[in-house]
Amino acid sequence: MRQVVLDTETTGLEVSQGHRLIEIGCVEIMHRRTTDQTFHQYVNPERDIDAGAQEVHGITLKDLEDKPKFSTIADDLIQYIEGAELVIHNASFDVGFINAELVRAKHKITDIRECCTVIDSLSQARKMHPGQKNSLDALCKRYEIDNSHRELHGALLDAQILADVYLAMTGGQTTLSLAAHNSKNVRQDASSKDSASQRPALKVIYANDDELSDHEAFLNKIQQESQSGCVWLKGLPE
Repeated sequence: MRQVVLDTETTGLEVSQGHRLIEIGCVEIMHRRTTDQTFHQYVNPERDIDAGAQEVHGITLKDLEDKPKFSTIADDLIQYIEGAELVIHNASFDVGFINAELVRAKHKITDIRECCTVIDSLSQARKMHPGQKNSLDALCKRYEIDNSHRELHGALLDAQILADVYLAMTGGQTTLSLAAHNSKNVRQDASSKDSASQRPALKVIYANDDELSDHEAFLNKIQQESQSGCVWLKGLPE
């Protein structure tokens, strides 16, 4: 199964309020390895960008003035994702924006689920880690994925990070590592038992009469000088 990790940036949060796509980034996964066959496109939204959204991704309307409209890149996007299994974090958000753009462009496909399946990695993470934070940043920390270079959100950058997170999240590395650790311990235990059975019996050296006499004299001295007596003499037969 060919998988495509997809992320978008937009002019705002609500597609119902006429907000538009401004960036699409896709990373291909084949045989559980990312490839260099990526898809990345900035899009002219033909409208203003909310200040809050601009703070997140740092993209201004001026940056997009010379970029193509979505209708001119729609075929390229569909061709790239067609037949793939899309992995999207909070899929309903990105799918909603892409579908709205397809409808606006009067494309023959109006829902990307007509040409590919969609996996929501956020829903998957919530099932795996209930009651915990499952943002992309939180998952990077949990799975030890380096995202220190991510100062601002970017569709292609976030797709690349999500690809690493998704592979770690679904690869069972923690389970495999634990199994390997337990297996190693079992081998070490077995080796220790084998070594113990091969060792000769320990030699016991008993105290001689003079040593026993000196020891008894020392205990009697403690008995006489200590207010609580000698604990080693208590309970011994007289």
